[in-house]
Amino acid sequence: MPSAAATDRHHPSQLPSRLPLASIPRIASQALLEGGNLVMIEHAGTSYCLRMTRNNKLILTK
Repeated sequence: MPSAAATDRHHPSQLPSRLPLASIPRIASQALLEGGNLVMIEHAGTSYCLRMTRNNKLILTK
């Protein structure tokens, strides 16, 4: 049986069925990247790198 923590984690494609789309905050990637192609994001004491590729794709890495 999955732990409570495991059941609280849902794939993003499952979120709209649980939450109305209007209630999910939206942030334009340009606002995060501020004209560049790389930004560091701090979460729970860990740094993540959000990078925009030459093909205009976003990659989030630890």
